[in-house]
Amino acid sequence: MNALTLVEKIWQRHVVDETADGTALLYVDRHLVYEVTSPQAFEGLRQAGRKPWRRETVLATADHNVPTTSRSKGIADSLSRIQVEQLTKNCNEFGITEFGLKDKRQGIIHVIGPEQGATLPGMIVVAGDSHTSTHGAFAALAFGVGTSEVEHVLATQCLSMKRMKPMLVKVDGELPQGVTAKDLILAIIARIGTSGGTGYAIEFAGEVIRSLSMEGRMTLCNMAIEAGARVGVIGVDDKTIDYVRGRPFAPHGER
Repeated sequence: MNALTLVEKIWQRHVVDETADGTALLYVDRHLVYEVTSPQAFEGLRQAGRKPWRRETVLATADHNVPTTSRSKGIADSLSRIQVEQLTKNCNEFGITEFGLKDKRQGIIHVIGPEQGATLPGMIVVAGDSHTSTHGAFAALAFGVGTSEVEHVLATQCLSMKRMKPMLVKVDGELPQGVTAKDLILAIIARIGTSGGTGYAIEFAGEVIRSLSMEGRMTLCNMAIEAGARVGVIGVDDKTIDYVRGRPFAPHGER
């Protein structure tokens, strides 16, 4: 029997059902929601008379339409303000945890997941944003999904998708002084092309990858999208565990 890749291991542990053509129904551990791609999804639930299947797995925050300077005067753009207000209304109606604008935990959705320990190794994580791949830095299988899929995951806690082909990108040696994770992923994209990862899940490995901080790994996985891949992932190690240990949503005590 051939050894499984990290992506294959996580995939297999989450398969609810699979058809002959390779389309699988995957269980989702963590669903991150924000104000742009969720209004239609919540309205779909409302019209169908459905409720989120496991609302405790959903974490919401406004991050695309939020002022980056002072918020004392609120949100000037009316459409942006309406979207942010509607997110709060939807979360209140459906009982979903939201980090609102006055909550110190509010922030970029791909940052608050790791910050809060809501993104953990071995999870399947989804959000309505292509750069959900960022969470792959924590040995999670993380996908960006469309609005209809946001509704589907809210209603069923599952996601339907086809298997991706595995691609290993191994980088050994040491990074020269002043070279960052951003430089590294741009060099990889220059090598394989902006469509080189299309249809693949990229697993990053090697000495250089292990030497990166968790923030550097997040940058690498975030930009796997710019190489055409849907997923970027890095294996778990002590650095990963040390980062998530003790965070609010992470497991506590002996396991």
